[in-house]
Amino acid sequence: MKRLSICLLIIPFIFILFACSSESNPVEPNDNDLQGDVFEQNKLLGKGINLGNALEAPNEGDWGVTLEAEYFSVIKNAGFNSVRVPIKWSGHALQNSPYTIQSSFFQRIDWVIQQAFNNNLAVIINIHHYEEIMQNPSAHRDRFLALWDQIAEHYKDYSHKLFFEILNEPNSNFTAELWNAYYIQALQRIRITNPKRTVLVGLAEWGGPGSISKFVLPANENNMILTIHYYNPFEFTHQGAEWVGGSNAWLGTTWSGTLSEKSEVEQDFLSVINWAASKNIPVNLGEFGAYSRADLSSRVNWTSFIAQLCNQNNISFHYWEFCSGFGIYDTTNKKFIESLYRALIPANT
Repeated sequence: MKRLSICLLIIPFIFILFACSSESNPVEPNDNDLQGDVFEQNKLLGKGINLGNALEAPNEGDWGVTLEAEYFSVIKNAGFNSVRVPIKWSGHALQNSPYTIQSSFFQRIDWVIQQAFNNNLAVIINIHHYEEIMQNPSAHRDRFLALWDQIAEHYKDYSHKLFFEILNEPNSNFTAELWNAYYIQALQRIRITNPKRTVLVGLAEWGGPGSISKFVLPANENNMILTIHYYNPFEFTHQGAEWVGGSNAWLGTTWSGTLSEKSEVEQDFLSVINWAASKNIPVNLGEFGAYSRADLSSRVNWTSFIAQLCNQNNISFHYWEFCSGFGIYDTTNKKFIESLYRALIPANT
């Protein structure tokens, strides 16, 4: 009887211990042994959307977007496969060694990833808007690598549905030559704790296809996806953008999908498609979109054509973005801008 009493006392503590353990673990634990090759991983990304203007702002909410749990179910139910989460880690870490990332910020990113997993969405996290490294790469090299040491360690046991993207749009003084060196160093650091994690790497000079010939692949790496950004013609996609000087002069620029307009876009994509095929590496279109001050018909025409090119060439994509200036979702009325949404996810798919 005494043994039975002791057992009855112990059982509740076991349940409490199990519950606490479950809460501290990622929703989907490391299952990297189950993943396919990198091309299958790219298929897992499929059709995606950026959760922009939220966590890459100085503080979430500063730019009008705070992520809500319902957004993830809306995105999944709309037919998307994944989300890309731009993150300003550099704004939430010590400036000096050991460059520690705030634990509260990690907890917020944990929540975002879990919301994606809860809705069976793959998720990309990156380092976004690290402006200081663009101006002075050498001064921020150690901090950049230390950020990745921490991110990689923190998420090393997460599912293969979590993807890392090393840095958004290297530009300015962060030249293609420096980028080739720095990203490979970051990748090597990631591989210490995440030997099987799929990693996305973009191009220098703002990530567009024009710098593809300058990009150098690392040796002995077979789990990397090339990601590019596409906003051409820029005068169309960024007309009236408040952060682009002189862009009001472009207001009224249209894109109707003429043969010449399509040909220019196709040539840009072809340069990347051919290069990637020669290197046997899959391609992701990590950002593309047209700002809301362009006319809706032109936005739909352009977006639809880009999405079709991606589908035809096995390129996963992430539209920029969900619910802000380029967005396809009205958070006030809780509904999609139907024609723009259908440019990405046609009704018959």
